[in-house]
Amino acid sequence: MANGAENSHPHLELAREEPVTERRPRRGFPSTGPPDDPRRHATELRERLQAARDAAATEDVGGYDERRLIKITLADKVQPEDVARAAGNVQVVSQEEDTLLLAFASDEQLAAFEARLTSLATGERVSYRQVLYALRDLDRWTPDDRMGWALKRDGFSDQEPFVVDAELWSLERGDEARRLRGAFERWVAERGGEILDAVRQPHLTLHRIRCGRALAEELLRHRDVRTLDLPARIGLDQALVFADVHRLETTPGPPDGAPGIAVLDSGIVAGHPLLAPAVGDAQSFVRDAPAADEHGHGTFVSGIALYDDVADGLRQGRFVPALRLLSGRILNERNEGDVELMENQIERAVRYFVDNYGCRIFNLSYGDLNKPYQGRHVAGLAVTLDALSRELDVLFIVATGNYRGDADGPGDWRAEYPNYLTSAGSSLLDPAPALNAVTVGSIARHERNERWPEDPGYLPVARSGQPSPFTRHGPSVNGAIKPDLVDYGGNVTVHARAVGRLTLGRQGVGELSISRDFATARPFAEDSGTSFAAPRVANAAARILAEHPDASADLCRAMLVAHARTPGACADLFGDDTEALRNVTGYGHVDRSALYRSLEDCVTLWTEESIENRRHHFYEIPLPDEFWEGSSRPREVTVALAFRPAVRTTRMDYRAAFISFKFVRAASLDEVANWFNAEVPRGDATRIPEYASGRRLSETIRSKGTVQASTWTFKTASESRRDGSWFVAVTRNDPPWGTNLSLEREPYALTVVLDDRAGQELRVRTSRLYAAIEARLRARARLRATR
Repeated sequence: MANGAENSHPHLELAREEPVTERRPRRGFPSTGPPDDPRRHATELRERLQAARDAAATEDVGGYDERRLIKITLADKVQPEDVARAAGNVQVVSQEEDTLLLAFASDEQLAAFEARLTSLATGERVSYRQVLYALRDLDRWTPDDRMGWALKRDGFSDQEPFVVDAELWSLERGDEARRLRGAFERWVAERGGEILDAVRQPHLTLHRIRCGRALAEELLRHRDVRTLDLPARIGLDQALVFADVHRLETTPGPPDGAPGIAVLDSGIVAGHPLLAPAVGDAQSFVRDAPAADEHGHGTFVSGIALYDDVADGLRQGRFVPALRLLSGRILNERNEGDVELMENQIERAVRYFVDNYGCRIFNLSYGDLNKPYQGRHVAGLAVTLDALSRELDVLFIVATGNYRGDADGPGDWRAEYPNYLTSAGSSLLDPAPALNAVTVGSIARHERNERWPEDPGYLPVARSGQPSPFTRHGPSVNGAIKPDLVDYGGNVTVHARAVGRLTLGRQGVGELSISRDFATARPFAEDSGTSFAAPRVANAAARILAEHPDASADLCRAMLVAHARTPGACADLFGDDTEALRNVTGYGHVDRSALYRSLEDCVTLWTEESIENRRHHFYEIPLPDEFWEGSSRPREVTVALAFRPAVRTTRMDYRAAFISFKFVRAASLDEVANWFNAEVPRGDATRIPEYASGRRLSETIRSKGTVQASTWTFKTASESRRDGSWFVAVTRNDPPWGTNLSLEREPYALTVVLDDRAGQELRVRTSRLYAAIEARLRARARLRATR
């Protein structure tokens, strides 16, 4: 059995109840009231519009048509469609922030916009005046706006030519997008630039260009360039340890039909005796490079992805793989990206392993140090992962990236811990902001220097179970919870005789895995990094497929977060600062004990469904008497939901579909259905209060992401709790702009975990919980069959 427990059982499937009710529509207007002096407001806006138009005409270059690019800043969040109409039917091409829009506007549209402002300035009543009142500024998209984070930090190289990455505006109409790309590529070639590679997708248009400084400066003024930045830079560290691999039992191959897990990294040493029996295929997606690992990082990550805890295997003296291992090399011999864009390499690798092996789980253990998330739009590789996940139903497990310090600190890693974990410099690295992927941060496992245990000079920064000093923090776009999970990725030490000095993985506080140098008597290695926390979660996700071969990526994500809990050491560290705790640890660390199969007193219910827009689905949660009986103790109900929407980087909403859930108590299904029925007065889901007592995360906090979870803890079994019925209501409510990108019925997965293991600790009889829940579900199935 997957979790090795003799008393384990298959997870139970949860059926949806009828009816499906319609969500009441909500309409609103900008909350910004009229300015103190509407006429002066309109006059100043007209002057700003004229200046922006003139500046764009004289300073911007390029463009696939003659329209100007105008930056519109708002005092309040307004629907882009309303702004477009108010501004003379301009074409909004991007929403960079809630209150910042970019639009293409012809001379005729700008004249219409100016005329409307003139009318407003003279006191006339004009349409969309509330939207015009919400306008704060009008300007052009400047070179400084176009500069990416790394380019602002490092500037252009002094050695010409050099390489830059130019992201263009992603236009929704395919013919326009093709014209934009074609005109830009011709423009670059005419000026002596060389396009090395390009991503030409509806969700992302990116060009890697070799050029000189003169052309680079022009790119910063090109109308169709959204962002210009430096290519990816990936930072890695490694140190080796020794062990005798020949003393271990011979490693068998994985069982027939074992799920596959693909590691996209620096390759793999497929001949390592602990890896070879499980390696199904190893391919290189780097030009003119072998599939073999020339650096060591990919082999190290692969060992953890295959076995989870390599140190435990050494203690047991045997390694038995449960998965089939696939390797895709996407990094060159320097463990860096090639001239080809990483987005293209990864897409080719993913499609290869999906087409040839049906692989569903992919591990990407790296982060682009040149692309920390700055709280605006999601860009780069993260967008590619979100799109591929939706299209191919695959799950990407990615690391937050490693924090190595910056100009602002820390000066003393140990003394300033954990404050720098939530500093601006330690935000997520691309592709960690991806919403449809599982992002993993790191916690420390070891704190004692086993190599020199008597030397007081080596001091751990983190204690066991606390966040690793190098882990990075979220949230992602619109406050979505990131990282989703944390796992063991190692610790670091400082040397007391050199205060503030950071040493990584060399004092016995790192994580152990497999080394590429096994042929030279170095079969194992030790290292620290979020790179090594991610493959542990990838291993868990792949093992879910061993029990649920047809599970979607959504169901894997929902099960992972449903079984995650915040490590106590992390909670103690941050105290009352729950926001910092959430931004560093997400939903927490996955408890594997009941993840793959249910236990007698920890039961997982699951379902996969699809829902139309503006509709509600209902699920009654079976909480039998066995759950409530006995003395006071913590009983837990955890609900998790996951879906994979289409995404659009030109919208701050980013998600084209919005699905969320509420956990409610009601007297009956009819009562809860009426609460959420648009035809019934007050039948608006946003006004239905969720059961809040003992709740871990509110709907407002968790619903910002595409995987959402919360736990309700019941310490007492009151009469109202025993006698009431408990429901999960799932709601879909898409933004208007997402209609053409979303499906009529968007799929989602729902997982509910009922945990009463505390009853066993207190010797309360709960061994019948699984059987009681199963009996209730069967009775309901029989009742439905008679309807």
